[in-house]
Amino acid sequence: MHEKERHRIILSAVQEKPVVTVQEMVDLTESSEATIRRDIAALHVQKRLRRVRGGAEAISPPQFIGLAGRPFSVNETINASQKRAIAREAVELCKDGEPIIINGGTTTFQMVHFLTGRRMPIFTNSFPIAEHLLKHSKNTVMLSGGTIYREQNIILSPFDNDVTRNFYARRMFMGAQGLGPLGLMEGDPLLIQAEQKLIDQADELVVLVDSSKFRKRSSLILCGLSRIATVITDDGIEDREAKMLETAGVTLIVARTSATNKEESSLQA
Repeated sequence: MHEKERHRIILSAVQEKPVVTVQEMVDLTESSEATIRRDIAALHVQKRLRRVRGGAEAISPPQFIGLAGRPFSVNETINASQKRAIAREAVELCKDGEPIIINGGTTTFQMVHFLTGRRMPIFTNSFPIAEHLLKHSKNTVMLSGGTIYREQNIILSPFDNDVTRNFYARRMFMGAQGLGPLGLMEGDPLLIQAEQKLIDQADELVVLVDSSKFRKRSSLILCGLSRIATVITDDGIEDREAKMLETAGVTLIVARTSATNKEESSLQA
């Protein structure tokens, strides 16, 4: 990752939380600890943040506490072609008239491009997904209520009696921070709380993750593999990861990213 992009992620992170640790910045940028410490030192000298023991804080304290994880704008540039191919396969599972839930995320966002010709009720907690569907499709769109988290472009509510409980879905589509033998992993307790409510409203859970997510871990488990009906990933998945899903009884769909790349190249020509 380029230095300017690392600095942008670090500065965004310190505006979201009172203090961000070196390890959190390592996870966000996928850089070494030594690199992050140099970045913190440089930004401290530039008076763009304040270096503290074990991490950094904002010069001006954040006005509200955000969520753990990369901002939406950063995530959508990572593994973009894989995400688009995965999203295409996800929409192939959808049938007109069947209600679905689409959880906010950069992989699930790519589904909107393939839903333009569909007709179905769609519940989402994502501003970008709702906006695109309203502008470019005739699907019925229901948006959850709660607090808007700008960096992740999602709406989350800590309350049990919100509109989520009134929507039934045939399938829920969601991404995750990581996927391993213990199940789906996320990095923020509020995300876990909100997403568990959504999962309860769907018959089937369909997980959209690019193959790099099989090698990522987090401290929080959202749900076990037994709750997942289908995983859609790209052709970078390794045999042992496919075997893990097979053993757990999870259906695996592998999106061929080479075909997507050829299609996008022809459209740009």
